[in-house]
Amino acid sequence: MGTRTRDDNTTIGHDGTPVVAPRRRSVVTFVLLFFAFAMVVDGIAGERGWIANRRDRLQLEQARQELEAKRQENAALRDLMHRLQDRDPALIEELARKELGFIRPGEKVFIIRDVPKPTK
Repeated sequence: MGTRTRDDNTTIGHDGTPVVAPRRRSVVTFVLLFFAFAMVVDGIAGERGWIANRRDRLQLEQARQELEAKRQENAALRDLMHRLQDRDPALIEELARKELGFIRPGEKVFIIRDVPKPTK
């Protein structure tokens, strides 16, 4: 098979390259597989892995939707502000009725309250 050299731990093959003992080869294979597994786990569940990226993408999409809702709300408030600055009488009357409870002269207001059911 191989010939021994001065160092009894190293065997040289027919082509002149050192022959690695099977036990040493299995340890190296195990170590390489361990590091490969560790890299895959880190790529999936690590600080900058797939799971973290997916969570960040969902948060970004939610923030974009909230931003769009706030922009629409701002546009509506800006429109309301311009209408109030222009002294739109219909808007002022609507707000006075809704928020302040004002009524026109001659109108009657009926307040309906829920009456609890009589107990037996």
